[in-house]
Amino acid sequence: MRVLVVGGTGFVGRHLVALLLQRGHTPLVLSRTPRHLPPGAVHLPGDITREVPDLGGVEAGIYLAGIIRERGQTFHQVHVEGVRNLLQGLERAGVKRVLHMSALGARRGTGSRYYETKAEAEELVRESGLSYAIFRPSLIFGPGDEFFGQVLRGLICGPWPFVPLIGDGRFPFRPVYVGDVAEAFAQALERVLEGTFDLVGPKEYTFRELLELCQGILGRKKPFLSVPLWLTDLAVPLLSRLPFAPLTRDQYLMLKEGNTAPFPEALRDLLPAPKALEEVLPTYLRCSGALPS
Repeated sequence: MRVLVVGGTGFVGRHLVALLLQRGHTPLVLSRTPRHLPPGAVHLPGDITREVPDLGGVEAGIYLAGIIRERGQTFHQVHVEGVRNLLQGLERAGVKRVLHMSALGARRGTGSRYYETKAEAEELVRESGLSYAIFRPSLIFGPGDEFFGQVLRGLICGPWPFVPLIGDGRFPFRPVYVGDVAEAFAQALERVLEGTFDLVGPKEYTFRELLELCQGILGRKKPFLSVPLWLTDLAVPLLSRLPFAPLTRDQYLMLKEGNTAPFPEALRDLLPAPKALEEVLPTYLRCSGALPS
């Protein structure tokens, strides 16, 4: 199957493109540069937030593009305008099938521009008239991830003698492995799975438990310093304006809310044995060297 993949050079996209190739599909990756593309993938130069090239011969579209920080592009451009452009391009080409990556917790009225633009994109997909599957992953972990590999590692491996803990750290999460996210998309493509699905891992953790797990893997034993929510509510909006802020305003709002859901029964056949965080995190979490840029 010839599959258009938007966001195929990103964190999830690289795993999905490789998996599609393994399964005999031809991924056509729409991106501004051909970086990270393996042999067999076809590069379509372009910017989905501006226009869509001719999609003749494409049999399905997958939209993975997303940002967590607004650097040169806005949430609305990437999460909404890009999806709208893709849907219009698919309609012009007569393509009937689209898969979309949203986010667990996406909905209107949250105060998070990330969540609200993801929710707006979901509405566009549902109203498109196309056959669709929408996946809403929780925190995605794996080599190259931002949350575990950068945010949590930065909190633990920083020069200070403590680990900052936001509030009591009881916010719940159910992280999902990037390979399982890619597998869900590939299976949904082949089985023509329909609907909207939360995509989570096999186990739930509090934020404090995630920090404790990471500390154990990194061999650090720093004490936690609880930072009251009222103080972080004041500090994060100010600090997030800095170019290298460890936590953006939207990340903070999502962190306080937590990010968890039951594992959906509809995905049991697709992911019968989702990988646990403890199985994968030790393979790539390290304190040595500089933090990734």
